[in-house]
Amino acid sequence: MTTLPKFPLQFGKEENLIRVIAAYAAKRAEEIGAENVFNFSIGNPNVPAPTRLTEALQEILRTVPAAELHSYSPAAGLPWVRKAVADDLNARYGTDYTADDLYLTAGASGALAMAFSGLLLEGDEVIIFAPYYPEYVVYAESFGGRVVTIPCREEDFQIEPETLRAAITEKTKIVVVNSPSNPAGSIFSEKTINAMADILREAEARFGHPIYLLADEPYRELVYDEHITLPFIPKLYDNTIYCYSYSKCVSLPGERMGYLLVPPQVEDHRDVYAALAGAGRILGLVCNSSLFQHLLPHCLDITSDLGIYKTNRDLLLETLTAQGYEMARPDGAFYLVLKATDGDDLAFCERAKEFELIMVPGTCFGYPGYARLSYCVETETIRRALPEFEKLMETYR
Repeated sequence: MTTLPKFPLQFGKEENLIRVIAAYAAKRAEEIGAENVFNFSIGNPNVPAPTRLTEALQEILRTVPAAELHSYSPAAGLPWVRKAVADDLNARYGTDYTADDLYLTAGASGALAMAFSGLLLEGDEVIIFAPYYPEYVVYAESFGGRVVTIPCREEDFQIEPETLRAAITEKTKIVVVNSPSNPAGSIFSEKTINAMADILREAEARFGHPIYLLADEPYRELVYDEHITLPFIPKLYDNTIYCYSYSKCVSLPGERMGYLLVPPQVEDHRDVYAALAGAGRILGLVCNSSLFQHLLPHCLDITSDLGIYKTNRDLLLETLTAQGYEMARPDGAFYLVLKATDGDDLAFCERAKEFELIMVPGTCFGYPGYARLSYCVETETIRRALPEFEKLMETYR
């Protein structure tokens, strides 16, 4: 009998519960009509991509020779596209990146997979903050890492610095930061990031090896209040590996455009970049779509109409709070986490289905007792769902 490798079997059979719930919502939509299902399960942008990008794509198809447009690119991506991204980052943040610091990936997920694969050795520890994006656990464990989870503060989803300090050991290799956050919509403040950076530098000196801060920021542009400042983490901590995606800011998740950045300040910069590029080669994450590489430079200074998400957030916050629900205010992304009324998030989400309200239990994100709502839906859908939330609350009174 053939002996199968452990990890593909494990993660191939264990379904992503978010996808399972989204599939349930799709099935209900077929049964009773999409207008009768209030699907808050998955973060699929509903705001259209900017018209300018559609026009640019049409122009690319008309003017770029097919042999060039549909050919393999270099493994890391077209040099002129990587240079355009580097120049854009330099203009925004006063950095000094070059094309050789960047690797174009299949969204932020491709960048994350390369980072975990390239950095981890068997037994290395990965610190993640709960609530967290569940695939971090999949990536870390599949490449031999051991996950150490630190819960964020319930009232604001920041971290307690001393809790981080206590969790770091000689085996700590990666600390993951996702800001704005999926699932909480929270943003780590500059004060929080600076405190984290100080703790990591102390630990690096104590243990004599780099600890990488893996910054996962596909929601970077989705910040709704002018007084909120989102720090650019690579400027605050040298050993930062940065993952980004254009899926959310320009509403093109299916095109899988993203990048991995290894800043020159990273210790042993060229060796680290080579290790991550080698991981891309092993994983088959090479030569991202040439067509959408040509489109990527047109995405650098534009976003979709993100104000619609702010409208949705404010409507949910105001009404659900008035109905008696408890939640922390999300400052970014398009998610909020709602406290399960009786503390049992699994039962709460099951009961919500009786009113065709589809949410994801916080247990999926390492944060039981809460449910995640993804509010990248039509505003009218939210308005029609609000009476159902009131009915759901009434069942607990």
